[in-house]
Amino acid sequence: MSSTGAVGTTRLAAVAGNFGRDLEATYAQVGRVLERARADGTGLVAFPEACLGGYLSSLGSAEDRGTAASRRGRSGPPALTLDGPELRRVQEMAGDVVVVVGMCEDGGHDLYNTAVALTGDGILGVHRKVHQPLGENLTYAAGSAFDAFDTPVGRIGLQICYDKAFPEAARAAALDGAAVIVSISAWPGSRTAAAADLARDRWRLRFDLYDQARALENQVVWVAANQAGEFGSLRFVGNAKIVGPGGEVLASTGTDAGIAVADVDIEHELALARRAMFNLRDRRPDAYGAVVAPNAHAVPAVPAVQEEVPSLA
Repeated sequence: MSSTGAVGTTRLAAVAGNFGRDLEATYAQVGRVLERARADGTGLVAFPEACLGGYLSSLGSAEDRGTAASRRGRSGPPALTLDGPELRRVQEMAGDVVVVVGMCEDGGHDLYNTAVALTGDGILGVHRKVHQPLGENLTYAAGSAFDAFDTPVGRIGLQICYDKAFPEAARAAALDGAAVIVSISAWPGSRTAAAADLARDRWRLRFDLYDQARALENQVVWVAANQAGEFGSLRFVGNAKIVGPGGEVLASTGTDAGIAVADVDIEHELALARRAMFNLRDRRPDAYGAVVAPNAHAVPAVPAVQEEVPSLA
């Protein structure tokens, strides 16, 4: 656990920031955050989805189908390997802090939208984004699991952006023993009926509701990082936050760039939340047949509204 002045307390940090194609600018930004994190005894820092190299330059249609060859032929963020110099550079800055970053992963045969948890000692865990919004399949292949893994701050699970809209994703990690779930995003504001004030945007509201609901229903600590500012025609909602296992927001950046920081006694807070009602223990999977059976009662696809997830210039 990190040393923050309180025995058993871990300092958690979630970043809202603007990260694009310029890797040198990203290293400088990441380095400043991690220098302060090490000095403050922070245990975990989460950076946004695609912070190493930026998000996609365009999105297509939900009906399009990508192949490994077509994905590699598209213009997009740089494809990085898990054992490459880019992640090693982040490891050198991490020290004993658990750091979560997002990147376009070169998986050999295919590309993946990937989250990596690491320290200066190496990679702790990897998650490939499972749920893909409009056209993301044209650039990335989909992942297939939500496994938890052990870290110096406890057992954690990872997910990326749209994954948070699916309760099964967080539940799978929680059932695998995750006490903390780190959700990194490049979550934009709405393009249809967009609010002039981003704080009142309906996609911002959804982002926050998902974060709080996923923490509450699984009784876990939730760490949500997100892109902020603008990239092409996207306007990101920011709102990086730390959420307690009762669904309470412990710290938030609001719509601006910044860092949400909270000191949390993870084991104590989970024990309090699970003292009377323990959602994971009290499950009745025997009654959830249609939920856990693959493709049971499949819902027909609804035509996509392309304006909701815009292409980038």
